[in-house]
Amino acid sequence: MNPFELFITSISWGTDSKKRPVLILIINSDGILVYPITTQYSKKSEIIRSKYFKITDWTQAGLDKQSYIDTGTLIKLPLSVIVNKKPIGSLTFSDKQKFLEFLNK
Repeated sequence: MNPFELFITSISWGTDSKKRPVLILIINSDGILVYPITTQYSKKSEIIRSKYFKITDWTQAGLDKQSYIDTGTLIKLPLSVIVNKKPIGSLTFSDKQKFLEFLNK
């Protein structure tokens, strides 16, 4: 497991949970920090969309549809949620660079 890899995991919001792709950001002994990935964009407000990074090379990243990294939602997960799982893909070099620029603006 490495930063910028994408995994499918279950994310819960209170009593509900949903399997969704996430982007690994930081890995340490306390767990992992991830950004959720979504396909929902057009129906979101301009403020929310401003926090979404468009993944240009989404097929190379292992995704089925045009997707966005939700940088407004940083989630801490236990390591156990992805231990022994294979990543579905990772951001391309180009998307990594654009993503880092996006985070720094």
